[in-house]
Amino acid sequence: MAAATACRLASVCRQFQSVVKISLPNKAQYSSHVLVNNYHSCIQRQNYNLHRFSRPDHARLLHTSASKWGLEEFFDLPANWGESTVKSGSPWTAKQLRAKSNEDLHKLWYVLLKEKNMLLTIEQEAKRQCVPMPSPERVKKVERSMQRLDSVVKERESALRLLQTGQEKGRPGEWRRNVFGKTIWYRFREHPVPWNMNKIYKRKRFYTPSFVTPYIRLSLEKHLKSKMRRERKEKQNQKKLSEIFPKKTAQA
Repeated sequence: MAAATACRLASVCRQFQSVVKISLPNKAQYSSHVLVNNYHSCIQRQNYNLHRFSRPDHARLLHTSASKWGLEEFFDLPANWGESTVKSGSPWTAKQLRAKSNEDLHKLWYVLLKEKNMLLTIEQEAKRQCVPMPSPERVKKVERSMQRLDSVVKERESALRLLQTGQEKGRPGEWRRNVFGKTIWYRFREHPVPWNMNKIYKRKRFYTPSFVTPYIRLSLEKHLKSKMRRERKEKQNQKKLSEIFPKKTAQA
């Protein structure tokens, strides 16, 4: 009886050992398969996120210069390095700018701004090296062109506003005389309370008291005297120059 029980127990142990030997490789294969699947799922998730948050090549959020240019854009062309003079054209005139469209003016403004930054960088570098800047008149030409472009844009805005609202200026107002007797342009503003209840608005006096009239006359007299003094000084300078350079004045 004991021998039969021992045989049965031995057979059960052999079956259990065979089951363990077979199941261990299967379990290892299962675990490796799970790890591979997890790795592929992570890669797919990362690719999805990159595709989701990255923009395609054809969609550019901001127009920039070519990638081959860097800080070199803040300096002049290498061909002009070391030259005492650099050839440059004349500034843009208002007549030329009026013939261009709004889009062209917008592009030209940034071109001039980029040119101005480059010239200012060259000027600062020349000061650092204690050498004269090549053709410094280019800065004045660019600034003059930008001022004329700004005036042309303001002219168009004023004309459009005049057609739409009847107001030439962006902020409506009127000419008023202040407490000192001078005529100023008063720009209207919105107030949270009516003007007759507004204490701050009441403090402003848009009239000239009677005792200010003599001072207005004296102020006008002072202005005329200073104008005559400037004209007299200019004539004296012209006379001195004509005595020093008689030939130049004769040719002029």
